[in-house]
Amino acid sequence: MDRIFREHMPVKLAKDKFLSAITPITRMEDISIQKCPGRVLATHIIAPRNVPHFRRSAMDGYAMRAVDTLGASPLNPVMLQLSDVVEEGTCARVGTGQHIPEGADAVMMIEDTVSMGDMIEIRAQLHPGKNVGDIGEDIRKNEILFNKGHLLRACDAGVLASLGIRKVKVYCKPVVVIIPVGDDLVPLSYTELPPAGKSLESNSLMIGLYVEQWGGVPHYHDIVPEDTTLIKQAIEENLNADMLIISGGTSVGEKDFVPSVVASMGELLVHGVGLSPGKPTALGRVNNKPVVCMPGYPAAGLVALFVFGRPALRKVANAPDVPDVIVKAHLSSKIPSREGYLSYARVILDGKIAHPLMTAGAGILSSIAKSQGFVIIPEHVEGYEKESEVDVFLIE
Repeated sequence: MDRIFREHMPVKLAKDKFLSAITPITRMEDISIQKCPGRVLATHIIAPRNVPHFRRSAMDGYAMRAVDTLGASPLNPVMLQLSDVVEEGTCARVGTGQHIPEGADAVMMIEDTVSMGDMIEIRAQLHPGKNVGDIGEDIRKNEILFNKGHLLRACDAGVLASLGIRKVKVYCKPVVVIIPVGDDLVPLSYTELPPAGKSLESNSLMIGLYVEQWGGVPHYHDIVPEDTTLIKQAIEENLNADMLIISGGTSVGEKDFVPSVVASMGELLVHGVGLSPGKPTALGRVNNKPVVCMPGYPAAGLVALFVFGRPALRKVANAPDVPDVIVKAHLSSKIPSREGYLSYARVILDGKIAHPLMTAGAGILSSIAKSQGFVIIPEHVEGYEKESEVDVFLIE
């Protein structure tokens, strides 16, 4: 293995090479705004009207003519008649967000007044426009509200609803086929204890749940034996998908056929990256569909999925990549790493302290669930010393 993978590609170069070969989908659909959070706009949204479409009060108080408050103060109050209409010498009661009557050009806060029956004592001076929300103050008619490619949120749905927009055109969710490969795997439906040398195939479930979280639609393929003909057949049968993720069969063992099959069917862009764990990752393209070939070991596969699978899926979906959630912490002990490899070390967080957990061992499944995040060590750094302040990238 070391002989074959001695020439590995730096992670950034591998990622850039892979992403540059990906073509985003163009399929669109109309959906209701109730279902729009997390979807990507396929067109600009143009405001069909002003918001607000009427002058409204920004305060609880009284609408009036600013000129009628000239010189008013606590020591020199002005008296105005309470009325339903606003004209010289009168004012009208208004609440926050309510329509301001014609004739009024300002609103006096209720705190600056004293009610005396149907007379209102004004104790401050206003200028025209004070505490008044103009037509179109929030949104102007015909302005671009959201650009094509915008990732919609719940708050965006509220804005759309305020404009009377009930449906939006978005890109369809990309379909991602997940193909597990391995003679040592048995399906999750297997109810007995697997025989020695066999294990339950759990990677597909993990991958599929992340695909859903990142905006895709997972389709699960049955386990494929380590046979070139059967691997090729599984890929061919699923080229109507937008992306393929193959778990297992990427290393350099006698039966690790996946990269060679991808190369024979299309283009193998990368095989072997400076990533620890995750070195055997392969990246390619078949029939213009991106193919992520991730190691079968769970921890290595998860790292490869985060580093390559997530940005690839987001590009296919026309969506911005998901920003990492990062917290600062200090190491409770040293984390070693191998120079020349971008290393992902699993850690447990205890407040502001990060405890390294299984910094080696790509196949230790439980270490994924026990850890809260990764400390990422650059290729040119030989580990981090105890008590070093580090960034912890939280596992989603």
